Amino acid sequence: MRRLDRYIVSSVAAAMLLVMAIVLSLDFLFAFIAEMDDLKNNYQSIDALLFLLTTLPRRIYDYLPLGAFMGCLVGLGTMAKNSELVVMQAAGVSRGRIVFAAMKPAFLVVLVGLLLGELVAPYTEKIAQSQKAVSQGAESSVASHKGLWHREGRVFMHFNAVEPNGVLHGVMLQFYGEDKKLRRSQFASRALFQRGRWQLENVLETRFDGGRTYVDKHTVLPWKTELTPSLLSVLIVKPDNLSITGLFSYADYLEQQELSSSEYMMSFWKKLLQPISTLVLVLVAISFVFGPLRSVTMGFRVFSGVVVGLLFKYAQDLLGPSSLVFGFNPLYATLVPIIICLVIGGILLRRSR
Repeated sequence: MRRLDRYIVSSVAAAMLLVMAIVLSLDFLFAFIAEMDDLKNNYQSIDALLFLLTTLPRRIYDYLPLGAFMGCLVGLGTMAKNSELVVMQAAGVSRGRIVFAAMKPAFLVVLVGLLLGELVAPYTEKIAQSQKAVSQGAESSVASHKGLWHREGRVFMHFNAVEPNGVLHGVMLQFYGEDKKLRRSQFASRALFQRGRWQLENVLETRFDGGRTYVDKHTVLPWKTELTPSLLSVLIVKPDNLSITGLFSYADYLEQQELSSSEYMMSFWKKLLQPISTLVLVLVAISFVFGPLRSVTMGFRVFSGVVVGLLFKYAQDLLGPSSLVFGFNPLYATLVPIIICLVIGGILLRRSR
């Protein structure tokens, strides 16, 4: 029996690895082509290649649920097509044991996903995004057309690039009065966090007073703010690419500043429940193999898997922003597709008996 378990595990795991290799190769190729449109200043082809390599942990994390689902569908489906599953059940191996053996690689995928999502991917993503912005000329006031916006009280901030070590490039600060009129504006080429304090360098300050404009230059200027390098490093990457702890801490900071944290809480629930999503998708794949896709061709099985995987992803991508628009809890937007897939998988497995 143990030999059969090892055979099922190895077959499903090999199929998962094959699917991940194919998907990542295609994603890497298309991403490299897309990066060619961002080449400027010191950011050239070699830098684009290094950027993609640095973001590889995040790409692996993003495709793990799809890889687990498709891999289980292909690996277990091949065994079903060759009548191996029928022979196993005829030899006295219960369907529950086969299902559990097929789920074992999914547990490993979940573990790898947690390690990548919490420890590796957020860190490498911050490094990649900050290096790209600096190479594109972030210290110039006009070099970066993207950058990051943030508000703290009546101060609006824009950063062209944020490095994880507490260095900001291209810092624009706009100070508004209680009448919502711009009082003064500051642009600094860099900002450094040293000994618990921020310090602006090469500052150009513009003040508006009584219809007159005054311009001053400062080599160094102190900057008082509640932002810390750890909080600013969260701003570098998209919410979906942050760690669970980073999302929760930054959402708490936004609430303290009386700003909306819905987008970050949506990503928080999505990442927190991703292990469950992965296991549920694998369960759906197993139910398909024992049910309606037992004897179909490999091409149709792959096509069906792609359709189901895309429907699941689009359902989460649609319900997530809908929670921001209509104001319902982002937790529900994440749970609904999971519950639907769990119900479908359970029904198909029961009917196949």
